[in-house]
Amino acid sequence: MAGIKKAAQNEKSFRFIVIAIAVIILILMVLGIASITLQYIVDMAELEGTGRYIEPAGKFISIENATMVSMNLPAVDEDGNGVVTVLGVEATKGTGRTLVDIENILFWADTQHSIRQARLVAGNITGKNLNDYDLVYSVVAQNASVVGGPSAGAALTIATIAAIEGKPLKTNVMITGTINHDGTLGPVSEILEKAKAAKSAGASIFIVPLLQSGDIVYETEEYCEDFGGTEICTTETRPSMINVAEEAGLEVIEVSSIQDALEHFFE
Repeated sequence: MAGIKKAAQNEKSFRFIVIAIAVIILILMVLGIASITLQYIVDMAELEGTGRYIEPAGKFISIENATMVSMNLPAVDEDGNGVVTVLGVEATKGTGRTLVDIENILFWADTQHSIRQARLVAGNITGKNLNDYDLVYSVVAQNASVVGGPSAGAALTIATIAAIEGKPLKTNVMITGTINHDGTLGPVSEILEKAKAAKSAGASIFIVPLLQSGDIVYETEEYCEDFGGTEICTTETRPSMINVAEEAGLEVIEVSSIQDALEHFFE
C-alpha cells in the first residue's frame, strides 16, 4: 500500500510539474506577443501627428496570420523635385479583398492599376493564391502634391511579395519602375531626382529599369543676336546625358524584372 500511495504521489507531482511548465510556456508566449504588440503601438504613437495608420519605412512585424511591411518609395512633386513617400502593405489570411488607403495623392487612379498588376505578379512569382489573403496598401506623403503613380509599380510588387511571404526588406535599397503583367519593369521619368531623394532617405542602392542608369537633363540658356541694330534673344534648350550614380552619390543597378530586383531586397 505504501508503494502504491508513493507512486500516486509521484504521479501527482509529475502532473503538477507538467502543468506548471505548460503555464509558464503559455505566459512567455503571451508576453512575447504582448511585447510585439506594445512595440507596434509605440511605433504608431510616434506617427500620431500624421493622423495616418502606417508603419515607418523599413518596419517589419509578423503576428500570427498578419504580416506588415513598409518601404521608402521615391517620387516627384508637382514642381519636379524628388521626394520620398512611405509605402505600407499588410497581408492577412482572408478572402482576397484589396483595400487602399491613399490620401492627398494625385496619382490615385494610376496607383490602382499598379496595385492590380502588383497583386498579379506577386501571386505568379510566389505561387500563392492571393484569393486567400486580404491586402491593405497605404501610401503616406509629407507633400500633398506627389505625382507619378505608375512608377510605384515595382515597389508595390516587392512589398506585396514581402508581406505574403513574411520576409523583411533591406532598408538601404529603393526602387522605381512601372510593372508589367509578366513581371518585367517599364521605364519611368525623373530618374535623377528620384535617385537624389533615395540617397537623402538613406539608400545606398537604387534599382532602376534597364538603360535608365543614365538620365537626360535639359539646360536652358538665352541666345541673343543682332538683326540690323536690334538685338533679338531666344531661349534654347540643350539636352545632356548624365550618370545617375555619380550625380546622386549612390549605387545604381539596372534590372529587367522583379525577379532580378528581389535579389537585392532580401537577404
